[in-house]
Amino acid sequence: MTKINLIIFLLTMLLPLGLMAQKSAISVSGTIKDKISEAALPFVNVVLKKSDDSSFVAGTISNDKGLFTMADIAPGDYLIEITNIGYTKYAAPLFVGSNSEFIDIGSILLQESVQQLNEVVVTGEQDAISGALDKKTYAVDDNVSQSGGSVLQSMNNLPGITTQNGKVQLRGNDQVMVLIDGKQTAITGFGNQRGLDNIPSSAVEKIEIINNPSAKYDANGNAGIINIILKKEEQHGFNGKIGLSAGLGALWVRQENLPGIRPQYQATPKINPSVSLNYRKKKVNLFLQADNLYTETLNKNEFVTRTYDDGTVIDQQLKRNRDTNFFNSTVGLDWFIDDNNTLTVSGMFSQESIKDYGDQPFFNGSTGESLRLWQFLEDEVLTAAMASLAYEHKYQQPGHKLNIGFNYTFDREDEKYFFDNTLPDFTTQESFFLIADQKVADFTLDYTKPMKHGLLETGIKFRRRTIPTDMKFNPSETNSILDTAADGRATYKETIPALYGNYTYEVKKLEAEIGLRVEYVEVTYDVDVNHNTYQSDGYNYLQPFPNARITYKLNERNRLSAFYNRRVDRPDEVDIRIFPKYDDAEIIKVGNPALQPQFTNSFELGYKHVWGKGDFYGAAYHRILDGTITRVAVTVDTTNLIYNISQNAGKSYNTGVEIVLSQDLSDKINVNLNLNGYYNQIDAFTVENKYPVDNTFTVEEQAIYSGNVKLNTNFKFGKNMEAQLTAIYLAPDIIPQGTIDSRFSLDAGVKKTIQKGNGELFLNATDLLNTMVIRKEINGNNFSYTSADYYETQVIRFGYSYKF
Repeated sequence: MTKINLIIFLLTMLLPLGLMAQKSAISVSGTIKDKISEAALPFVNVVLKKSDDSSFVAGTISNDKGLFTMADIAPGDYLIEITNIGYTKYAAPLFVGSNSEFIDIGSILLQESVQQLNEVVVTGEQDAISGALDKKTYAVDDNVSQSGGSVLQSMNNLPGITTQNGKVQLRGNDQVMVLIDGKQTAITGFGNQRGLDNIPSSAVEKIEIINNPSAKYDANGNAGIINIILKKEEQHGFNGKIGLSAGLGALWVRQENLPGIRPQYQATPKINPSVSLNYRKKKVNLFLQADNLYTETLNKNEFVTRTYDDGTVIDQQLKRNRDTNFFNSTVGLDWFIDDNNTLTVSGMFSQESIKDYGDQPFFNGSTGESLRLWQFLEDEVLTAAMASLAYEHKYQQPGHKLNIGFNYTFDREDEKYFFDNTLPDFTTQESFFLIADQKVADFTLDYTKPMKHGLLETGIKFRRRTIPTDMKFNPSETNSILDTAADGRATYKETIPALYGNYTYEVKKLEAEIGLRVEYVEVTYDVDVNHNTYQSDGYNYLQPFPNARITYKLNERNRLSAFYNRRVDRPDEVDIRIFPKYDDAEIIKVGNPALQPQFTNSFELGYKHVWGKGDFYGAAYHRILDGTITRVAVTVDTTNLIYNISQNAGKSYNTGVEIVLSQDLSDKINVNLNLNGYYNQIDAFTVENKYPVDNTFTVEEQAIYSGNVKLNTNFKFGKNMEAQLTAIYLAPDIIPQGTIDSRFSLDAGVKKTIQKGNGELFLNATDLLNTMVIRKEINGNNFSYTSADYYETQVIRFGYSYKF
């Protein structure tokens, strides 16, 4: 069988795990009053029955204030009956929808001679691909083929998500806001994504994908939001979970090194111990979550051929052997002051230590002559701490609540970079040191009130963020390649007050949602007056960010939704950082303090159909981006150095279709297919670069049809064993000034429950066929280059966990 036929066979036969379990437990409440006096009626009987056969579903009595509550009600059609001595029996049809976890049907008035038969509409909330088609939720423990790895690896086979260069993409777009427990953190980044490849998946309970966020969320992240929900128990007594996983990667050399450099990492170890503890007694709940992930990886192994217009050809390789240790912990307590008030105090601490041992040789592509050898040690420590205070007041009506929160985050980026630069005539030893301290204070106030036909949410948020940065170059006495006049200090300051309101409305056939978030943003970037190129800069704006959704329920099995969303992506501090970074000897990254935000208008139409043993979800979407943030690669002198500079590229467009199809083939096999096809276009643009000298650069229009296919199969062997196969195909796509070629991988995993359901063993392997290679082609103003990155993708992991 040829390789192509094998891939086609696998794509046809293998499907991913269907992770779309639904949660539909709704709390229905109301108040019973006398119609004449409007006095509350205590101890009134309330019964809920199915509308089709009048069978009993739930029952309760009102309290001394006339309030009643029935919990765990599934969406559907019901009949509510209310009886009280001396009053006429009340009966009315009751529709329980799927839009809010708590509902308030308002006041029900009883009298002796009047019987109310008005229809009451109640809303509720469900998980997975929700009825509103606005959110997908996935349990990490069900992702068998990626157990024991990082959060980034665990996301790799989720519908609609791809990964590239350590970032997640939603529908081919990496402008994604990543939250942890609903909050932005230093671990995952307040602007650009970071750290996802080092957060252990063992710490995560579930992952939410929100393609069309409401006004309740911050306005940044035009592709959507990924919310990582960490594990936390609230059971009474002492309980928890411990785990240990280990693995090996880079099992063989996929591409031999160019001559004269140190060996590639092979048989790279990974180890991840984890513990989750919880103790709850009476009014106090104590919790602890801690993980340590140690990995050795062949982080990069890229072979590049650069061709210049004057005929010069350079062959090079960039190899990074990486040692990483990531420790993460969360500790806190919940104080249940009384039935209506809860105070949570928590702290999060993480430290990531990264050491890269790199080699980068350069050869004349025509003669084979050695031109240069660049060897380096990058020693980086990222330390983050966050303190959180959260207060919740629950009003008498279930779901009616006020939340107040304050988070303070401090994180330090401490990077030291040492390199030996060997040329035919001389060798130099140089270094640079970077310290960046980030301080972020967030205050939030959120108010939620269930209504008779929906849910009202409103609130405010205030953020103050500062990042003082200090870059110090340590040049050699002679022949230094460092731009010593471009180091120094800079300070990033960000102030954002925001106000939002969001209302959802639901009747039996129709749902609607409308929201508005208004943000004022002021950003200043203070640059050292001695910097040789850049000056202080910044921007400010006051902008509205509306969202709207309408859902039409054709029947119980079919829903159609339409969405509109306006969002923004603000340049992160690293995008505007003024200091040239020499982690690649001849491709030098530089920020741009004149960078402006990009604004996005998104339109989407979604459809969901459910049948007995499966479901279909489809969406067509279109995004218009104005002021697209990207990087351009240019040469400006005779050195053949390439400068990679942040710029606003004008308008770009993303139009596509996403399909998720899930089917139970039997009680032992579940299959899931995810198809995402899109058209990406970046309009032609011209930019003015300042570094290292003033220059103008023009790029022609880029456009491509691209997409990805993910197929999984989930098998059940008896009651205690599951297995999963995952096949992923990524089509060619455009990147700034070029294209990235197609990629394919196959993953597999198995897990077995032991010790009466308390213990679990797993074994999995990623990229079984070792086919995941990243190939790119870039075109510049007077050069082009092709590359192939044979980084580590094949990893075998095994592990054990025990809950008590």
